Amino acid sequence: MGRLDNKVAVITGAASGMGRATAIRFAAEGAAIVVADLNQEGGESTVRQCRENGARAVFQKTDVASEADVKAMIARAVSEFGRLDITYNNAGLVGALGPLEEVTVEEWDRTQAVLLRGVFLGIKHSIAPMRQAGGGSIISTASIAGMRGGFGPHPYSAAKAGVINLTQCAAVEFAKDRIRVNCICPGGIDTPIMGRRASESSGAEAQAHAQPLQRIGQPEDIANMALFLASDESEWITGTSMLVDGGFMARAHSFGRMTTATWANFKGYVGPSFEIKS
Repeated sequence: MGRLDNKVAVITGAASGMGRATAIRFAAEGAAIVVADLNQEGGESTVRQCRENGARAVFQKTDVASEADVKAMIARAVSEFGRLDITYNNAGLVGALGPLEEVTVEEWDRTQAVLLRGVFLGIKHSIAPMRQAGGGSIISTASIAGMRGGFGPHPYSAAKAGVINLTQCAAVEFAKDRIRVNCICPGGIDTPIMGRRASESSGAEAQAHAQPLQRIGQPEDIANMALFLASDESEWITGTSMLVDGGFMARAHSFGRMTTATWANFKGYVGPSFEIKS
């Protein structure tokens, strides 16, 4: 018997990295999955992997910054599988980089649209079907960068701090509906975008030694936490920011490599990982 038997989940950013690992894990635990992403090729690959685990899964091309797309994503879950129990707002990107005084308004807005507006829309449009189902679990990907200054680019960090606060506010508002709202704050995870930044900065080895548990985080580490938050095992947990960082924040005061000044050395805009040319 799976931990998510008879549950229906929507996962954004599920074509790669943490989203893909979570979709595959949820599928193995009995959930039906809507794999949502802009990357159709990667998303359909995730669907195939979910189906190999015996799960029902479909791909929905989704730009999380678009309200119409998010509404369609949620509607697909209900029309395809009859209900919605779990939404994981995971889609993300690095976004605008560089000194704050050089970040353009357009790059700032593009970053916030994916990282913060996308979470808002995912929460907003999940409420009605979850209320109809008698409750549910909404999970979002935040970051250690949203918990303290200096661990990420400015626009990214501000957006992730917003995700943490929005999580708390929504958890209070929707507790009466038995809808739990939590977020996950990853540290350094070995995903396509993180791997690119690591190779350009201090390297994978430095990433591995950045936390007391001396290995770089894996997408499956986040999938494990997402599974717990999605399952009935966490039915009395809401409004929390679950730290999954190998101990990084516990000794963050002594870690000086990835500082605000370091991120300021990068400039430009980094979009979705599948658009990055190696």
